[in-house]
Amino acid sequence: MAANSSSNSTLHPADCQTYMFIFTALYVVYILFIPLFILVLYIGFQRWRKRGSAATTSHTDVFTFHMVILELIGVLGYTIYCYGIYSNRTFQTVGVIVFSVISPGQTLFHLLTCVERYLAVVHPVIYLRLRQGVGVRIRNISIGCVWCFCFVSTTLDDILIAKIIIEFGYLVISMIVVCFCSISVLFVLIRPGPGEGGGKREGVDQSKQRAFYTIMAIMATLLLRFLSNLVSTSLYISSVLGDCGEKVMLWSLFWFNAPTSLVLPLLFLQRAGKLPGCKH
Repeated sequence: MAANSSSNSTLHPADCQTYMFIFTALYVVYILFIPLFILVLYIGFQRWRKRGSAATTSHTDVFTFHMVILELIGVLGYTIYCYGIYSNRTFQTVGVIVFSVISPGQTLFHLLTCVERYLAVVHPVIYLRLRQGVGVRIRNISIGCVWCFCFVSTTLDDILIAKIIIEFGYLVISMIVVCFCSISVLFVLIRPGPGEGGGKREGVDQSKQRAFYTIMAIMATLLLRFLSNLVSTSLYISSVLGDCGEKVMLWSLFWFNAPTSLVLPLLFLQRAGKLPGCKH
């Protein structure tokens, strides 16, 4: 939202050294994320070669791969925007368009991951049926819909009110769904299973705990994203800041979106046993 809302102001940028410094620092941080993104795709490619079929890859991993591709596209957008700042300001608009493409996907792929983890814990029988066949088709259709939504949403950049309503709409829906998933998984974790006594708390399934931690991590990052978008949009609509102040505010709040880029790749590497202290 921060980058989307600034699309008009980037056409007439002000000379603001603070804004340029904040953006450049954020750009450097995302450049440092590239090895992480490439490592995730490399591990996924290696697994695909061994298994010979994407159908055997877990739904969560597939969502993570698409999320990483989105993030790499976002780094390209940062690069274009950075070039526009220091050389050709026309490229700033191109960079904003790229940000507009990836913004919905950053939220929706997290949402799909939460729903998948929710099914795995709360409805394990249904989840096992959806691991193959029809489940893979549903997953692929969902991914296709996310990508289509990402590109279609860019057509609304010139209609500010529609853009704000739609973006806040899917953010609010995502937060509601993620909260529901986290509460449902927590209830399953604290509820004794069949034949399990009240004092047998150490027997809680570790996979359910991992699912809960995954959902909670995603909920925390989406909450940061939602709050930063709420603040940036409110200030943008109120027009209380000048052109330079607006850019400083927007790109400062954009730092709160950085955890959204990290949570799924880091959780993937944790599952793969590639993080320090993690067992394969």
